[in-house]
Amino acid sequence: MTTKSSEVGHNDDKKARVIFHVAFEDLGSFESILLEAGYDIEYLSAGTDDLDVIKAKTDDLLIILGGPISVNDIDEYPFIKDELEILTKRLEADMPTLGICLGAQLIAKALGAKVYPGEHKEIGWAPIKLDDAGSRSALRHLAGEGVCVLHWHGETFDIPEYAEHLASSELYPNQAFSYGKALALQFHPEVTVRGLEQWYIGHTCEIHQIDGISVHKLRDDTRQFADTLQARAYTFFSEWLEQVSVTKPE
Repeated sequence: MTTKSSEVGHNDDKKARVIFHVAFEDLGSFESILLEAGYDIEYLSAGTDDLDVIKAKTDDLLIILGGPISVNDIDEYPFIKDELEILTKRLEADMPTLGICLGAQLIAKALGAKVYPGEHKEIGWAPIKLDDAGSRSALRHLAGEGVCVLHWHGETFDIPEYAEHLASSELYPNQAFSYGKALALQFHPEVTVRGLEQWYIGHTCEIHQIDGISVHKLRDDTRQFADTLQARAYTFFSEWLEQVSVTKPE
C-alpha cells in the first residue's frame, strides 16, 4: 500500500484518513493543523491504495481531496464507486467528514444530488459569499473584505436534500453545504504559496486552454491572497474540527 503517515503526532488515538487523487493536491496548510490537534494522518491514493482500510463508521475523521476527474466517470475510474460507498456509510453514521472540490462533489453524489458541468470553469482567486447559515458557521473566517479563496473546478452540484446551503460565488451558486458532521467545500481553503507551484505544473494543460488564465496571473494573485487565506484557514479548520470531533469514552 502506498500511503504516507505523519511522523509527528500525539498519542490520543485520533485517526484522520485522507483520500487524494493527484499527489500535489494534498492537505496543504491543514496538515499541520491536524497534527497540532493530535491526529495521526494516513494518506490513501484513490487510484492505487486499498480503500477498504477505511473504517467508514468509526474513523475519527475522513477527508477527501480534489482532483481533475468527474464523479460521473465511474466506468473509467472504478474507485469512485468505492469512495461513494464509503461516504454513504459514513454520512449515515454522521461521522466527521470533509470534502474539498472533487471531495465535495462526491459527498453531494453520495447524498443523491446531481453533479454536472458548470457553464464556465472557475479557476483563480475570488471571494465567497455566505448566507445566514454560513455566517453562523466556521466558514465566517474565510469571508470578508480582502479575503479570497482559490477556485479550481469545472463542475458543480445541486444541494442535497436535508443539507444546509452555506456559500456561493459570483459564478457558482453552490460553493459549500453541511450535512450533519459533514462539510462539502467546492473551493480550496487548504492551499499555500509553495504548494501551488506544483499545481501550476500538474495542471499546465488546463491553464493554457482557458482564456484569461495564466501561470503568471495565478502566481501573482497567490502572492496577494494566499497568506491571508492561510491565516484565516487555520482559525476556520481548527474551529470546525473542535465542533465535529467525536468524544471517545474514557
